[in-house]
Parts: sequence; structure tokens; C-alpha cells
Amino acid sequence: MSRKGENIFKRKDGRWEARYIKGRELSGRIRYGFCYGRTYREAKEKAAACRAAALSGAPAPVSGSGRFSVFCQEWLRLEREKVRDSTYDKYETVLNNHILPKLGDCRPAGITAEVAERFKRELLAEGLAPKTVRDDLAELRSILKYTASRLPGGLAEVAIAYPREQKREARVLSPEEQRRFVEYLRTDTDTCKFGVLLALYTGLRIGELCALRWGNISLRDRTLRVEAAMQRLRDREHAGGGRTRVVIGRPKSAASVRSIPLTDRAAGLCGQYDPHDPAAFILTGTEKYMEPRQLQRRLEKYTRECGLEGVHFHTIRHTFATRCVEAGFELKSLSEILGHSDTSVTLDRYVHSSMQLKRENMDKLSAAGM
Repeated sequence: MSRKGENIFKRKDGRWEARYIKGRELSGRIRYGFCYGRTYREAKEKAAACRAAALSGAPAPVSGSGRFSVFCQEWLRLEREKVRDSTYDKYETVLNNHILPKLGDCRPAGITAEVAERFKRELLAEGLAPKTVRDDLAELRSILKYTASRLPGGLAEVAIAYPREQKREARVLSPEEQRRFVEYLRTDTDTCKFGVLLALYTGLRIGELCALRWGNISLRDRTLRVEAAMQRLRDREHAGGGRTRVVIGRPKSAASVRSIPLTDRAAGLCGQYDPHDPAAFILTGTEKYMEPRQLQRRLEKYTRECGLEGVHFHTIRHTFATRCVEAGFELKSLSEILGHSDTSVTLDRYVHSSMQLKRENMDKLSAAGM
């Protein structure tokens, strides 16, 4: 709860946060600065010093003896203007849940390779996946680099050893499972089942499908245009950060904005369910959307009734990519249809060769006399 009129709050992690007016954007909108302290008084004093520096045009006070948490928060605020909302939420979660509780009270110069190694081992001991720990360490490295740029004399470079990831084979529907699933979806089909079928025929991501409207489909050109994606993100309008909101914004990357040619089957299916309302969402047939977690719950129901196990929405995307490879798809075209910026991503993550395809390729050796 804040002290009245002072814009000073006690956070959930026990620290105090003080806000001060740092300046204004070109639009006139106020730009706030943030200071943190273990006590109300410490946060207030830091904010007063920064406020005075802002008024005089001097840079905010920097001390080499300051806690690492101060530089962490500065780094996070700078990243806010550079990255997508979902990426910023991820950075903030890692910072508040892992980095600040374990390293926030350290002095920057005290974070050595040994400290980073201990940090890594503690995270792994807590049961975090190696991929999650790698992401945490990558963020720590970025913050240390920023901290070095802010301190007179910089910091000694910290060598960070990343944990090895065990690559798991992604779940892909077998041809028989896919046939059974398609048969199920084409029985008593509604707009949601139609949407899942469309994803199976185009490889759409779950957020892309949820944001897809009928205006993005051209039956004349037989194309589907991906221009938006839907996500549930933290609502920053409410203090505490506990609430979330649904956001429709730009797709994952520039390569994700793409046009996908529709097969005869996919185009025919679209023709059956076209509500002739460009603003209507594909999954509902109306201007009311269905968000990703609702769609995931529907998919769980469909696969359970169909007798399929371990199927998530990304399984559909992996299955589409695998069927394309089995059909002899040219890799560059497949990469662009999936919305990847590099064919290596397509090969490493989405191409899963079946035993039947491996056998067929091995049989080619027999024809070559081997």
C-alpha cells in the first residue's frame, strides 16, 4: 500500500518502490523513474536524489557500492522500450522470481563466475528445466553487461557456463492418428472444430489462429494472410501485476507476417463456414473472440474424446510440418509458410522424420548398390 501522495509502494517481494517524474515523452506523457530500497526511507531518499538530478539535468546518481538490484531495475526499464510486451513480461518474471531474490542484494563486483555457477546450480536444484535456467543466465549476462557500462571502470567479465539441454522429440501425430483426428473434427463440426482443422492444414500458431478473422482469408486467391496474434499478458494498469488481459498485436516476428496458399481441401472447408463478415473471428464466426487458453481447453476435450494422448496445440503445427516434409516439400517454402526467419529453425524444431520415411530413404541406397 502506498503512502498517500508520495507514490511510494511496498512490493510483494518486501522491498519499497518509489516513483519520481524523470521527464516527459515527445507526446507530453510523463516518464517515471523508479527507485528501490529495503526500507521506506531508503527508497524515498533515493527518489529524492534522482528527482533532484532530473531537475538539474544531471544523470541519475550511480554508485559502485550500490546493490545489484538497482542496475537490474534500470536494465528492465530500458528493455521496456525495445521488446514486445510478452518478452518484457518474461524478463520481469525472471528478474522478480529468480535473479533479485538470490542476487539482488549483492554488490555488482561481487558477482563472479563462482557466484553465477552457484546461482545456476540452485535453480537446477529447485527443479527448473535446463532451458529455463539458460534463459535466466542469458538475462543475468545482459544485466551484468549493462551494469559494467554504468560503472566507472566497468566490471570484470563474468564467465557463465550454461547447462546442457536434453533435446526431446516433439509429439507428432502419426498418419493413422491424424486420420482419426480429422474424422472426429469433421463430425458435428462447429466453428471451433473448423478452426482446428484449418490449423492442421496450414500450420498456424495458436495465437495466430485465435486472432484470425475472415477478412484474412481470400477464397478468390485461395490464400490465408497472417497479420496478428493473440496473447494473454499482464495488465499493467493495475498495481501488483496480478491481473491479465487479452491483447491482439503483431505476430511473433517480421517473418511471421505471411500469406499461406490454401489447398483445395482447406479452401473448400473455408467456403462451407464463411459467414461473409470480414470482421468475424474464424473460431467463433462472430466479432467475439476465443482466447488461446479457451482453445487449448477445447483441444484437450477433442483429443480426449478422440483417444489421443499428449497432444497440445503445438503438436498440430509439428504434425503439419512433418507431413509437408514427408510429401517432399521444398524447405525454404515450408520455412516461410511456418513463419520462420531461418530454415535452420524449421529443420531443428519442426522437421520430424518418421521411421517409414527413414526406411524409404535407406531403400534408395539399395537402388544405388549399397
